[in-house]
Amino acid sequence: MEIKNAKFEISNADVRQCPATDAPEYAFIGRSNVGKSSLINMLTRSRLAKTSQTPGKTLLINHFNINNGSWYLVDLPGYGYAARGKDQREAIRKIIEDYILERPQMALLFVLIDIRHKPQQIDLEFLEWLGENQVPFAIVFTKADKLGPQAGEQKVRDYCKVLKEQWEELPPIFITSSEKPRGREDILDYIDSINRKIAEDKKAEDKKAEESNPSQA
Repeated sequence: MEIKNAKFEISNADVRQCPATDAPEYAFIGRSNVGKSSLINMLTRSRLAKTSQTPGKTLLINHFNINNGSWYLVDLPGYGYAARGKDQREAIRKIIEDYILERPQMALLFVLIDIRHKPQQIDLEFLEWLGENQVPFAIVFTKADKLGPQAGEQKVRDYCKVLKEQWEELPPIFITSSEKPRGREDILDYIDSINRKIAEDKKAEDKKAEESNPSQA
């Protein structure tokens, strides 16, 4: 799949104010300074997401309209930024949880992990929370260019070994670099496969509804 056009649509702190469409949404989240904005810009080949050397800049739900509304890319606030006050951390936690748990359009959550670091407790707890709430997600390892190919692959294997202590089945995993770039086609192709499945399921549901109500056909 190729992104032909991408544009910013809306920012808000309330899931009820998200776009009123049935288009599938793919949300991106991770710890502060994980390289989320750079990854989004790499995927869209644009400067849609504002990058900054200061972590914790994304404080709202940001919707980007992709390919004339065929799907949405959603930039969620980062978690785990200790410099925030307790009230602000709680407000951001609520924004994140409300979107993830209450937004039916969210087809998948991409959780970003810095490939250079050992498994962090805050990330493992977040993944566990997603599992407990049956949230569909994939893991995206970022900043692969900061390590050599073999070192990066070993880091991912080590991370997966830790995950397997708690998970019977691992989620889809992607290795990316916004600088190279790397992983762009893999992620977009995966999104495309989900979009196709959603479209097929909807078509089957519509056909079933027509067959059960022939007078309305």
